[in-house]
Amino acid sequence: MADGETTIAYSTHHGVKYNHPIAKRLHVIIQDAEYHDIQHAARLRRMSIAEWVRQALVKAPKFEPSCDPSREIASKLDVIRAAARMDFPTADIDRMLDEIEQGYASGMHS
Repeated sequence: MADGETTIAYSTHHGVKYNHPIAKRLHVIIQDAEYHDIQHAARLRRMSIAEWVRQALVKAPKFEPSCDPSREIASKLDVIRAAARMDFPTADIDRMLDEIEQGYASGMHS
């Protein structure tokens, strides 16, 4: 079973043993304009509104700041590692700073 899934041991009606994830229903109140935007987005992707909302809710936590500092640090390190693999033209830092200063002195900045 995947992390975060909830299971039920027994049905309350029949005493039958189950071992499967339980789905949860979520009721959300939104304005008509928001509903129409979601409806339009779902139509563009040829999916039901419910499926579009489910996918959006699954993706949403990825855009929230993490409560787990190690996950946030790992994400930042991944970005740094990816940048380090790039091959951009560069120069000696003192030379670059001198060129920047020369640009300011000549009035080239706006």
